Order: sequence, then C-alpha cells, then structure tokens
Amino acid sequence: MRSTDAIRRLLALVLGCATLVPALAQQSRDELAKSLPPTNLTSDDVQAGASMIGVAPGFANAKVADNPGAPGATAVGERTCIACHRLESEHFTHTFHALGLHAASKADASIPVCETCHGPGSAHAKDPGAKGLIIGYTKDSGTPIETQTKTCLACHAGGPRDHWLGSVHQRNGLSCTDCHNPMAKFSAEGLMARASINDTCAQCHRDVRLQFNRRSHMPLPEGQMSCDDCHNPHGSVTNPLLKTNSVNETCYQCHAEKRGPFLFEHAPVRESCLNCHTPHGSNQQTLLVTPLPFLCQQCHSGLRHPNDLHTPGSLGNGAHPDERAMGRACVTCHANIHGSNAPSGPKFHE
Repeated sequence: MRSTDAIRRLLALVLGCATLVPALAQQSRDELAKSLPPTNLTSDDVQAGASMIGVAPGFANAKVADNPGAPGATAVGERTCIACHRLESEHFTHTFHALGLHAASKADASIPVCETCHGPGSAHAKDPGAKGLIIGYTKDSGTPIETQTKTCLACHAGGPRDHWLGSVHQRNGLSCTDCHNPMAKFSAEGLMARASINDTCAQCHRDVRLQFNRRSHMPLPEGQMSCDDCHNPHGSVTNPLLKTNSVNETCYQCHAEKRGPFLFEHAPVRESCLNCHTPHGSNQQTLLVTPLPFLCQQCHSGLRHPNDLHTPGSLGNGAHPDERAMGRACVTCHANIHGSNAPSGPKFHE
C-alpha cells in the first residue's frame, strides 16, 4: 500500500509539471521579462529591459565604425554584405562576435553587425574593387594599420591593452588581425589566428619556439603553459612584454619558494634570474646558461678554493678528473644557492 501511494504522488507531481510547461512556453518575451527581477544593465524601465534581454552591454552599445577612407559612406545593413560575402558569413556565424552582435541586432534593429567592425558599406557596395572604402584587416586591404587597431580598441580598450600604444608590437606595425581572426573560430579561445596561443606567437618568434625543443625546457610543448603566462603581447612596461615589472617577479609567479626573503641572499639571484637561467630552453640542466661548475666560476674564479680554473679536462672522462667538476659540482655542497635562512649558512651550505 505504501509503495502504491508513493507512485500516485509521483504521478500527480509529473502531471502537474506537464501542465506548467505549456503555460511557460506560451508566455511572450515581454511577459517573461516582467516576471524577472529588475536589472540595471540597460535601463530601469521594464519594457526597455524586455527588449534587451540576454544582450551583453558591450554588444548593446555597438555602432558603425568610423572609416576615414570613406567619410561620406552610409550603413547598408548585413543583408547587403551577405549578398556578396556569403562564405565569410558562414565562417563568421560560429564566432563569439557573431552571436553577440546578432542578439543585439535582433533586440535593437539600429545596432549593426558587419559594419560594427568594417564601417559603413555604401561606398564599398558601389565600387567593390576600390581599396580603403571599407575597413579591411589584411596588409593589402588599403586600410591603415592605425585605423584597424583603433576600430578594435573601440570595444577592447583598457585592461591588458593599456600599454598597446608604444609597445614593441605596435612600433613594428602589427595589427590585431596578425594574431586574432574574429571572422572564424580557429582556436578554442581568444579567436586566435592559429589553433593555440603558442602557435600564433610562433608565426614570428620561431627562434624562441625552437628553444623549447631543447633538453631542459619549460612545459610549453606539453601544453601545461603558454606564452601569455609570462608575456602580455598587447603591451607592457617592460621591453620583453613581461606581465610583471621585472623578470624575477614573473618567475616568482610559479617559483614562489625562490622569492625569499632570505637571511643570506645570493646577489646574482636577487638581481635577475637570467644571470644563471635561460627562460625558454637550454641543453644544460635546470635551464642553466652554461654547465656547472663553469657557471659559478664566471664570478667565483678563485675564492676559498684552490685557484685552478676547471676545464672539460676536469670531468670524469678528462685528463685530470676533479671531484668538484663531477656530480652536482658546486651545488653538491652549496645546495641552497638561491638563498639560505640557516644561521650557519652564509655560504649557502644549508
């Protein structure tokens, strides 16, 4: 009897939900908006909120881009663009920009889609072969690089792009589309021009990408990190576009145990990690610039040890093997080479 009663109650609950679903489905967009709590994303007015439901504020503020190459042109709408650019439209459909702009355009017909980035299209529609009448994002489009980047920064200004002007990429004439492709979804995130951030950077920085193939390297080829973990390609206060103010601060993001403070500090370590390590890849252990003990002897050529310079002949297979050039070399005894907090460790023995 108890199981029968439970089944009856369950059936009643299911039937009640089934009658509720059609009622919700029959609600109009305005009725649904009125049933939701008020929001300040666009307006306090309920009707205005209903018309902009689901539209991000950035897309709701989209407008026709300014094209200095066609000052008298006017907007013609997306349908006119698709009449010729059907293939581009099919690729664009799956991107984040397309979803947002189409949602905003359906909520407010005055919001453009194609012309948000490419500018007014009337002059281009009359003379499609003339360069510069529409904002193009290729090197031979006839649109200056400054106009291309200014159009992108109209929405994407601020944040990581605060230092774009004056950055090494901007000074070398790069445009946003050298790294990004908003017209197709080639990458999982960021609308990159290649399948990943690392592949996109490798278009120009091939020498750096090859360094990651060396014996000791950061785990970038394994997919555990990417170039933008250390660099900000949109601009930085440092010359190599570091995300922090110095090399050491960048390294400390992952290697926090090397930060200190230490009771006994090693001066080259405190100055820069690059004194001993190369950040992208090395054929020496732990990304060292040269093998031990030769690295240490760049500074410590004859201090508190016999004043003899170690050479490859001092290695185990050399003419005169020396124990100080074997195994871990100097760090066999000076283990805490980055700094020590041991009272008896001024020589980094502990």
